[in-house]
Amino acid sequence: MKAFYIPLLFLASHALLAQPTKLQSEYLTNPLGIDTPQPRLTWQLQDSRKGARQTAYQIFVSTDSAQVQKGEVWKTAKVAFVRNLVTYEGSTLKPYTKYYWAVQTWDQDGKPSGLSSIASFETGHMNQQNWKGSWISDARDVTIKPAPYFRKSFQTTKRVRSARAYIAAAGLYELYLNGQKIGNHRLDPMYTRFDRRTLYVTYDVTKQIQEGKNAVGVLLGNGWYNHQSTAVWYFHQAPWRSRPSVCVDIRVTYEDGTTETISSDTSWKTALSPVIFNSIYTAEHYDARKEQKGWNTAAFDDSKWKNAINRPAPSLHIVAQALHPIRNVEALRPVSMVHLDDTTWVYDFGRNISGVTELKLKGNAGTMVRLKHGERLLENGRVDLSNIDAHYRPTDNTDPFQVDVVTLSGREDEFMPKFNYKGFQYVEITSKNRDLDLTPANLMAYFMHSDVPPVGKISSSNPTLDKLWWATNNSYLSNLFGYPTDCPQREKNGWTGDGQIAIETGLYSYDASPFMKNGWPIIEMSNSPMASCPPLYQPAAGAMIGPMVLTGPVQLPSFPGIYTCFTAIKNHWRITTKT
Repeated sequence: MKAFYIPLLFLASHALLAQPTKLQSEYLTNPLGIDTPQPRLTWQLQDSRKGARQTAYQIFVSTDSAQVQKGEVWKTAKVAFVRNLVTYEGSTLKPYTKYYWAVQTWDQDGKPSGLSSIASFETGHMNQQNWKGSWISDARDVTIKPAPYFRKSFQTTKRVRSARAYIAAAGLYELYLNGQKIGNHRLDPMYTRFDRRTLYVTYDVTKQIQEGKNAVGVLLGNGWYNHQSTAVWYFHQAPWRSRPSVCVDIRVTYEDGTTETISSDTSWKTALSPVIFNSIYTAEHYDARKEQKGWNTAAFDDSKWKNAINRPAPSLHIVAQALHPIRNVEALRPVSMVHLDDTTWVYDFGRNISGVTELKLKGNAGTMVRLKHGERLLENGRVDLSNIDAHYRPTDNTDPFQVDVVTLSGREDEFMPKFNYKGFQYVEITSKNRDLDLTPANLMAYFMHSDVPPVGKISSSNPTLDKLWWATNNSYLSNLFGYPTDCPQREKNGWTGDGQIAIETGLYSYDASPFMKNGWPIIEMSNSPMASCPPLYQPAAGAMIGPMVLTGPVQLPSFPGIYTCFTAIKNHWRITTKT
């Protein structure tokens, strides 16, 4: 029996030794397209022993995943340090390069861990001078409602080793290659101060690039950049407002080591899309009759499309978007559907969420279907918007609040807003066509928010306490769209006071460091003429200020450092004095 137990005890003791895990670069796991010259490297210590702690570390960085421990890019000495955050101080990072890294730690007894699993980070442009694409748009102005398509056909003549798409936009976008939507992000790029900072996103498109004929397509939306709806916040008067524009570089690396970049320029073609109106604040309108099948494929005939035009860059500061993207995180089926009369159906999704609905329906061409989204019902069973439309100031009846409008094509149509989200539990569908026959299967809802990984959880013997924790997090996530908002319907404003109140909820429950890192430059670059501290993450032509709101920018920076190893605030946060 002794001979049997001794090896097991040895293995158990060995398993308890410290091991670094969950390696991150710039607070992200294996990020793609970062442009920080000195990225922050972090890890966690997996050690179940009482009193476990790290006393030293050694980091290895290489461009060869098989030779990481050689550390030809950077290899530290054994550094006596208890923190698990280190700023890269190796050789100058090159653009478009993948770096692999690992870490070894020493525990409280001076014993070394094994080498961690290998992590990576890949650089993007690193310097905006490396962009080859031009900023392009169509020749229309800010009042034109339909969203524009852009496309370009191109050829590859050799075997492709890898390919990356880098896309920066003033407004919102969806990117396509050979008919396929790239990525599962929603509402990219995130909000920023558009006239002072522009964000770009990197995608691995190796699998989408074909040898031979290819086509890239972009659909542009307004977002906060070209706000066409009118409310008390004056976003339609924002100083940066213009028709959306885009800049694209697709960098292809061939098997022989050569590279080629397909870039946006005036040879790209443009036309109006079936997204005939889009407002991130109110809703989206879609005319399925205007669809152009295959518009984003190489076989499409774009001879009737017009050439794009050059536009000035929206800002002189183009940087990588290094944070968790917005996604359709959870799909919800209706818990009930009520057919009120021949033209009205009301769907209940069981709980309030931020997000969108997806309609799948066939009807006569030209049939108009309206989808009204709200959080409560009137006594007659219809959706009530009176609690959420108080700040809306429409100039006519063409842009109803939280009401998507879909015109059917006569085919099997599918519609989900691309450049909008709402706060709702109930959806009222109406149409003047009495021949429509809807069922619960016609409508789905998607809970959308910044897809931050959960890091904390409460589980107790008290169901009420657990339910309160769940409801709090549901509310927090419903107000997480690249910056913290006060509500996902009535305002969608990034009040810093609200952000201050909710930040501890976010840091206890979620890995919110990248999300917070995006907020500091926005605040810093958005100093209000009325005060040195901006009350909103996204100030436009006017904003209201109160004492609690003004304390937000002052108090917010203190929290991430308390709950995480976050240090970005020191690099980004400054309060300036207006003279």
